[in-house]
Amino acid sequence: MALFGKKEKSELTLPEKLPEHVGFIMDGNGRWAKKRGLPRSFGHREGAKQFKKIVRYCKDIGLKNISFYAFSTENWQRPDDEVNTIMELFRDYIVDVRNFLSENTRMIFLGDKSAFDADLQEKMIKLEEDTAHYTEMNLMMAVNYGGRDEITHAARILAQKALDGEIKPEDITEQSVADHLYTAGLPDVDLLIRPSGELRLSNYLIWQCAYAEYYFTDVLWPDFTPAELDKALIEYARRNRRFGGV
Repeated sequence: MALFGKKEKSELTLPEKLPEHVGFIMDGNGRWAKKRGLPRSFGHREGAKQFKKIVRYCKDIGLKNISFYAFSTENWQRPDDEVNTIMELFRDYIVDVRNFLSENTRMIFLGDKSAFDADLQEKMIKLEEDTAHYTEMNLMMAVNYGGRDEITHAARILAQKALDGEIKPEDITEQSVADHLYTAGLPDVDLLIRPSGELRLSNYLIWQCAYAEYYFTDVLWPDFTPAELDKALIEYARRNRRFGGV
């Protein structure tokens, strides 16, 4: 069975220039289930299905870098059954994604892997190694991720290098910080999409989103279709990005 299933199309006309990096905060799974009188776990399962559809569509239209907020450092505080469901879906994904390796997509996990079971850590690392040479699209999944935690992690590495005499404090630049983030070597976010009606970043890629364009929608993640993504891309193309200039 192919990981991403049947191709889904949108009838909207896309702009010629697409963002280099589109980030997604996959929000609203629990509310989607609650509206239907279902356990939150059902929402996460539907959200996982929609994730696969959106990844497939992103690849079909030629996006080069996409990232998804799947599980934050704070999400461990959720009820055990909900966390267990998310971990189960994550394990299934690690197995299923092997069917997608031939399609030239690089898999990158953003976040602290050490919190996961040893076997899962090994599978994540192996998947990254096996796909490291693929160049058509970079698929980033943020798991056990927090933006502040990421910056703290980079600061500790740089502090240790200074302590060891490898660098001087004055040698630390924005670029050297970026080089020690989980996204090292990858472009910053151009367009950040958050479904579900919430109007915040929730600690997601806060360094990389410094100049991102934000797109918020009331649509819950399990209902976020390729057509909804097209709306965001069209809106992005209308905006004038000045990066602090005139």
